[in-house]
Amino acid sequence: MLDKTSTDPRDESKRLQKKLQRETGRAIADFDMIEEGDRILVCLSGGKDSYTMLDMLMVLRHRAPVNFELMAVNLDQKQPGFPEHVLPDYMAQLEVPFQVLEKDTYSIVKEKIPEGKTFCGLCSRLRRGILYNFAEEQGCTKIALGHHRDDILETMMLNMFHGGTLKAMPPKLFSDDGRNTVIRPLAYCREKDIARFAELREYPIIPCNLCGSQENLQREMVKDMLNDWDHRFPGRIENMFRALQNVTPSHLADPQLFDFSGRGEGQALVPEPQRAEPGTEYGQVQVLNI
Repeated sequence: MLDKTSTDPRDESKRLQKKLQRETGRAIADFDMIEEGDRILVCLSGGKDSYTMLDMLMVLRHRAPVNFELMAVNLDQKQPGFPEHVLPDYMAQLEVPFQVLEKDTYSIVKEKIPEGKTFCGLCSRLRRGILYNFAEEQGCTKIALGHHRDDILETMMLNMFHGGTLKAMPPKLFSDDGRNTVIRPLAYCREKDIARFAELREYPIIPCNLCGSQENLQREMVKDMLNDWDHRFPGRIENMFRALQNVTPSHLADPQLFDFSGRGEGQALVPEPQRAEPGTEYGQVQVLNI
């Protein structure tokens, strides 16, 4: 009998695209990520995730029942060896407004972080503050980040192991001052699907290790552990993510989340919502129109 499964990379790309579009659309609907008239700032790093996210949003923009705009942005942090031409050349082929923000956060991080320590924490905080302020300046109502399902699970495990908290990355997050709303349209997408799709689409990937920082070893350890579980115990990762959407406060141990006294008849309490930190101290940037 002939195998009806095509090995043509074009067919595989189409199948993955449909799967990723379906999962992206479902996440957007489930978490009410996009509304009529939204102007969405799509943050591009040059990695597989942000390229894929932009692709998915471009397709959905033409199919969604609501009208919304896209604007793409890349933050040039002046890392040595950063290929400044890659993203402008790629975006020139697309019908999406694109800007590059120039801000030398690399020098700030090098000054503040001791030799041999990872730059990732401070770097991400500076980057977030710049992008949050830029979004407000441009009248953007949402900020789209390329975090996927594996990122969310890894963050949950890291917080459990090293932070003593039970929290992950929410698919939708409101900043404390009400200025910004962060969305993660790829929240239901698996990293392995994104990686293969990016390979087939031949995106011009920019590596994330240009700064010379040590690898985020704890996250890599958690990633390896989850990948091992996924290989040895099919379905475990899916169940873990499903657990994030099926929380029973009365069966945890947080008195701020559930009234264990009985005086409130065992009612679930409304927890303090997780907030984003704007980080305004490094918000002034030079904008280059591409």
